[in-house]
Amino acid sequence: MAPGGRRERLIGGPGIVLVWLYGVMVVGAVSRSAFQIATDFGRAPLAYALSAVAGLVYGFITYTLVRGGETARRAALVCCVAELVGVVTVGTWTLVDPSAFPDSTVWSDFGVGYLFIPVLLPVSALYWLRGRAPRAGRAAA
Repeated sequence: MAPGGRRERLIGGPGIVLVWLYGVMVVGAVSRSAFQIATDFGRAPLAYALSAVAGLVYGFITYTLVRGGETARRAALVCCVAELVGVVTVGTWTLVDPSAFPDSTVWSDFGVGYLFIPVLLPVSALYWLRGRAPRAGRAAA
């Protein structure tokens, strides 16, 4: 924790843009997957389930960014890596074997349906979070 018992903020400056973008992705992924699962799950269960998982990951990352502190930063880092692995895996899979996904997911074609935000967001977040790591000099101050 920061001096005085307060958590160090993760969303100051440009980090607030990450929170907004993750928040938008939560709404987009969760609402889309909830509708698809409720209305036509049998058509593309894998695609709809992956979109729901993406929404949950986005939600957790948003929460950790807002929460702040070193534990939240580390949890966000792990989730951002998992998100990036998911985007790259699903993006590649949808290009190599399009028939595996009768309907698209949030991560299909590396997030083309979401303006490539799903592939750019974790890279940006990882860069931001890495820069927010505690420094030895700050801990002593």
